[in-house]
Amino acid sequence: MQILTAEQIRNWDEFTIRHEPILSIDLMERAASKCLDWLEINKYLRKSFNIYCGKGNNGGDGLALARLLSEKGCVVIVYILEFGHKGTEDFQMNLARLHETSVEIRFIQKEENFHHISKENIIIDALFGSGLNRPLEGLTAKLIGHINSSGNRIISIDIPSGLYSDKSSTGNSIIRADHTLSFECYKLAFLLPSNGPWLGNVHILNIGLHKDYLKQVNTDYKWIDRDIIYPIFKPRNKFSHKGDFGHVLLVAGSYGKMGAALLSSRACLKSGAGLLTTHIPKCGYVIMQASLPEAMVSIDENEHINTSIQEKLSRYTTVSIGPGLGQDSKTALLIETIFKEYKKSVVIDADGLNLLASNEHLVPLLPPYSILTPHPKEFERLFGSSASEFERLQLAKQKAKQLQCVIVLKGHYSFIALPDGLGYFNSTGNPGMAKGGSGDVLTGMIAAFLAQGYQPKDAAILGVFLHGLAGDFAASFFSEHSVLATDISNHIGTAILSILQPRED
Repeated sequence: MQILTAEQIRNWDEFTIRHEPILSIDLMERAASKCLDWLEINKYLRKSFNIYCGKGNNGGDGLALARLLSEKGCVVIVYILEFGHKGTEDFQMNLARLHETSVEIRFIQKEENFHHISKENIIIDALFGSGLNRPLEGLTAKLIGHINSSGNRIISIDIPSGLYSDKSSTGNSIIRADHTLSFECYKLAFLLPSNGPWLGNVHILNIGLHKDYLKQVNTDYKWIDRDIIYPIFKPRNKFSHKGDFGHVLLVAGSYGKMGAALLSSRACLKSGAGLLTTHIPKCGYVIMQASLPEAMVSIDENEHINTSIQEKLSRYTTVSIGPGLGQDSKTALLIETIFKEYKKSVVIDADGLNLLASNEHLVPLLPPYSILTPHPKEFERLFGSSASEFERLQLAKQKAKQLQCVIVLKGHYSFIALPDGLGYFNSTGNPGMAKGGSGDVLTGMIAAFLAQGYQPKDAAILGVFLHGLAGDFAASFFSEHSVLATDISNHIGTAILSILQPRED
């Protein structure tokens, strides 16, 4: 799925109107009908509604929904924010239709017109849509505060009023929605953590916009779903052997952090790597051999940290660095040696990233198309701070292009920045995965796919998607509160099985 800008979505509406063809007022009716269906499915039709409308097309959606709710026997009061102009043509047409019903219509021209909101009423926010490009102020901002302070359940149509679609909304007056009913595709604003308190739960409704539009539009962002995953994933040949699936060298662990090395190693093997050698300090030998007999172990000469590797690195298909590694200067020298000797893509996470941040001379030595998997704080230490999450996305894309690497910025909707300027947001995963060790599992998974011959881009996309999906399966079994990183690893097989099932086209 593509993630479109507000302008591209408007163009999609216009393309549909021309090529379906359909009148714009009828497309608005279709959107309102889908919102009504959602309200009915979620058992809201026994409630009374206060619907707040602006005079644009978002307000027109609200008026159409008010009429449809009235036809279902719901008690509806519509509040129209008065701007001193008639509004769009479709707004006016829907207002005329609404006047033919019993729906009470009230106009808000000053603060005294706000009226008390009954506690049992559902609020529908249809004040401003994704075309908004300036902060709300004056009477409008006060109305937003009045609605938010009501304590009522709020459902926003298209996007919470006051929230920008394609840029930072910091400092804006914004409706705090419990649910956002939007159409056809995700907006960039829906995928950023700082907007979570305003969005509530986002629901994407299909209103039948013309699919041919998507064949001619270019976007910088995509949504990782099964339509993207199915063409990437490679089922196994029945005559294959372990040598066909690569040999991973995982450089990980230090005294007190051997769990990270173990988690990453187990996830690597469960994700299909043919062979795994984990290079660890001497203190971890018994732990690894006893806990994961399927892994081979390379022992460092140092008791507590990793400092040197004796074998030739060319024998490995992929090298992965970081989980539980520690940040000793001798370990930084080991990373420098690896970068100078090994010229294929490497996977770097956790303390591997922290060592890059504290030893800036290592960054230009990164092998091309390496995969970096920072969480936001690691990203900031490595590349600097950003004024907003939108700017952080741009910085990730800039650094991916500059370093010719893949950057996986971990989060609820993990973001993958590619050297060609494209960015992918992940659709799987849940808050239960926000625990120590989850990232170590992801590192092992991405390394495994890279070793199996996937291109770095595809290894990152597949690893992130299946990691989140395994977390979703684990959460459905244990609850989000109780998921451990080990549980994610144990459900990797379930996640892979789910994408091996025949597609439902």
